Amino acid sequence: MKKNVIVVHGGAAPWQVSEQTMQKVMAACIAAAKAGQSVLLAGGSALDAVETAVRILEDCPEMDAGRGSHPNTLGEIEMDALIMDGASLNLGAIAAVQRIRYPISLARRIMENGGHNFLVGAGAELYANSIGFPRCETADLFVPDTASDHQPASPEGDTVGAVALDADGNLASATSTGGVRNQLPGRVGDSPLVGSGGYADNRTAAVGATGRGEDLMKVIISKQVCDFVAAGLSAQEACDAAVKLLEDRVAGRGGLISIDAKGQVGIAFNTRFMPHAYVVERESVISGQ
Repeated sequence: MKKNVIVVHGGAAPWQVSEQTMQKVMAACIAAAKAGQSVLLAGGSALDAVETAVRILEDCPEMDAGRGSHPNTLGEIEMDALIMDGASLNLGAIAAVQRIRYPISLARRIMENGGHNFLVGAGAELYANSIGFPRCETADLFVPDTASDHQPASPEGDTVGAVALDADGNLASATSTGGVRNQLPGRVGDSPLVGSGGYADNRTAAVGATGRGEDLMKVIISKQVCDFVAAGLSAQEACDAAVKLLEDRVAGRGGLISIDAKGQVGIAFNTRFMPHAYVVERESVISGQ
């Protein structure tokens, strides 16, 4: 029997944040990892675990996903998300959607019932309405800069994500983001792009990426990790190699979390911070930043 493992992250931040904000972000990461652990230990699937974990991260106003997402140049909030099942390679993704409190759950509904893999903008919102998916007001998502001390001068975003392995040996990945501050309307980064923002394949690994999306998508970084694992590297070695590739090829900055098919964890980043937490079976949560 495979072991239950979950890893979460709160974004690869290139800026300085206060100790108080970091404590809140770390607390959310730990809570998300524990929630995912509970799902797995109760016999839930890796998909259930990553969705549960990411919803907790989407609720944290100090993170750039769901509540706390960055407004674009029009003052609107557009969000992206991706979820992927490593057993079937099925995936669901949304981009540039508004007034959705839990984007990751809408992505999963698209994966399971939408008949498509990827819906964007008004089309994704029409689909949400057609299935009675809960909508919210923009005000429910908007958090002024005074409530979060990310430096306003930084254009970067900080995606959240989770990867998991369940007792049946199935892997899953989930990613959610509110984009980057003052982005152009309709801008889409790496987060909802399969192979860039995340990837999951039972034969290799589940991966979640964070950082500057315009760079991460150029090297298809999450699929790159899986390819490195297929070549014989461990999850950690593969994440290290992919971050080095990001640096060497496009001078990029970002981070990765991963679990390979053997249940080995990989965490790597080249930014100032990448708050993260993981837990194996019934062990205590291990966290870092």
